[in-house]
Amino acid sequence: MSTEKILLVDDEPDILEFLGYNLRREGYEVLACSNGMDAIKMAEKELPQLIILDVMMPGLDGIETCAELRKISKLENTLIAFLTARSEDFSQVAGLDAGADDYISKPIKPKVLISRVKALLRRAVAGAPGVHEVGGLQIDRERYIVRKGNEEFIFPKKEFELLALLSSKPGKVFTRQEILERVWGDDVVVGDRTIDVHVRKLREKLGEDFIRTVKGVGYKFEF
Repeated sequence: MSTEKILLVDDEPDILEFLGYNLRREGYEVLACSNGMDAIKMAEKELPQLIILDVMMPGLDGIETCAELRKISKLENTLIAFLTARSEDFSQVAGLDAGADDYISKPIKPKVLISRVKALLRRAVAGAPGVHEVGGLQIDRERYIVRKGNEEFIFPKKEFELLALLSSKPGKVFTRQEILERVWGDDVVVGDRTIDVHVRKLREKLGEDFIRTVKGVGYKFEF
């Protein structure tokens, strides 16, 4: 049975009941509240491993709540996933920018919900300090090694840092300028072609399934 603690935040009682019922069946400890302010107070007190947060709430909405949660240092390792309607593409992007780790589209079937929650929680307990698991990849930040199934890849520093950046927020589109600043920094002058070459090398090693090109903008990690 699981011992992870999950905080659900939604202003619709039926949603809280549905999510809570299915998560408790899997053995998770489930907490619930109906607004952003209560969510912040409860999260700071209970320190959940995962917060599932509705975007559209009266008062403090989900994106604002997420931004406030990310200011609390003792919640820095807490995962945050948004619940979004399938049409809320802008909210998904804004939520990831606010510090969310993932989003879950609703309506969602119980089996899919549990699968997504388990995948999220595996990121937090991916076997060892410095190891991040996402999309079937294990990314070892301390050793610059990536594992995919039984295969192990050792990457040059910049390739690894690019992969680590993109995979840190699945679904988020990183602009070319953001990638240059965060991977190469201001002290090195490189062009867009440099990013393209590194992406091509990553795809050659890991396959075409993970890194998507967003024309005219940048790249994102998907699985």
